[in-house]
Amino acid sequence: MTPPEPNPGPSRRTILLGAAGLLSVVAVGTLAGCAPGATTASGATVEQLKFWHLLSGGDGVKMSALVDQANEQNPEFVATQTVLAWGTPYYTKLAMASAGGRAPDVAIMHASRVPGYAPGGLLDPWDVEKLASYGLREEDFAPAVWKAGFSGDQLFSVALDSHPFILLYNTDVAREAGALGPDDRLVEITSPEQFLEVANAMQAVTGKHGASWGYLNDGAQLWRMFYTFYKQQGADMVLREGRTVEYDEAAAVTALEFMQQLTDGTAMATASDIQSGIAEFVSGESGMLFTGVWEVPSAEASGIAYDASIIPTLFGTPAVYADSHAFVLPRQSTVDDAKREDVYKMVSTILKDSISWAQAGHIPAYGPVVDSSEYAVLVPQSHYAEAAAYLNYDPPAWFSGSGSDFQTYFLDSIQSVILAKDDAAAGMRRFVDRVDTQLSRPAPV
Repeated sequence: MTPPEPNPGPSRRTILLGAAGLLSVVAVGTLAGCAPGATTASGATVEQLKFWHLLSGGDGVKMSALVDQANEQNPEFVATQTVLAWGTPYYTKLAMASAGGRAPDVAIMHASRVPGYAPGGLLDPWDVEKLASYGLREEDFAPAVWKAGFSGDQLFSVALDSHPFILLYNTDVAREAGALGPDDRLVEITSPEQFLEVANAMQAVTGKHGASWGYLNDGAQLWRMFYTFYKQQGADMVLREGRTVEYDEAAAVTALEFMQQLTDGTAMATASDIQSGIAEFVSGESGMLFTGVWEVPSAEASGIAYDASIIPTLFGTPAVYADSHAFVLPRQSTVDDAKREDVYKMVSTILKDSISWAQAGHIPAYGPVVDSSEYAVLVPQSHYAEAAAYLNYDPPAWFSGSGSDFQTYFLDSIQSVILAKDDAAAGMRRFVDRVDTQLSRPAPV
């Protein structure tokens, strides 16, 4: 799932003000989760596990089903869910609960947010050997996914999935535009010029636009596309506390100027928000859509003929922006060994059953699921599974990650570069200046 707009992560200010946002909490099974144990029909006592997450809509339904399955397969515990609003309410509540000794037994975080929590002691590390005893080994995860769970030399998150930025395309439009290969998949596109040619050919078919992408007032969408094309040039971005941003300005300008070319009113709309971009694609008014994997259900529900692929490598190096929903262990004042053991059982059960999570578009993090025959027949999911080899998470910092201040700074600095075709280098320097200011400040948690 993706939010309609970015939300800042925990800061001194949001820790104090976050209580107002917590009024939007929706709790599932919260009362049961407050009890130390529950009694079955046979009189046996089972452990109660408190599980918090921020998954709503279709993702929330699928997660509830996975938790139910885990409970059924492990009768020694029952996990109850508390679902909080995406963004600030969730991350603020989680930070406050961990700091105040009232944390749930297990929670979901975006992997990109872990650098803002683990160094401050808000999370407990996972025992890698214990995970392996439950069948979750490093070799069962894509290298980038496994690495994203670390802070220093300790593992602080175990990924459920990766959800990269991908390209959906209308197969009927692509066929008429001459952009389908003999396998009825999108032809290989290897340069910015070729992509524009394909987009313009599709525009000639739709009569409106060749491709869609929404970015207005959406720092996440701006950042996803930028970082994909920036990383495709082999460029790095490093954020170190107390130092200035290390980045490749030439690569940044190249990425931004290509985004300006795309939004020319023909290949792509000059200005569009995320919902307008999705609506344009599912109504057949464009041939392609830059989006996250979470919009696969929207394309499916629309009834159009469609497929999907990894975002074409236009600048030489295969790379895509991504994040992961990941399980974390919020810090406990006193660890209950029995509950902690049951958390390992719960997480391993959910990961091994995550073929249903793939149906929502996400790429399961647990490799044996992706390698299964059940996954192979999922289309278009299996057509972009290779993206797991080319994932790029946000540069780690206490203020970066999904729905963070970092993405808001990018929106404030870069939207005019795309919308008004302002100078790309100047826009990038504005962004870097904002980030440098944050790097000069110590982490608040």
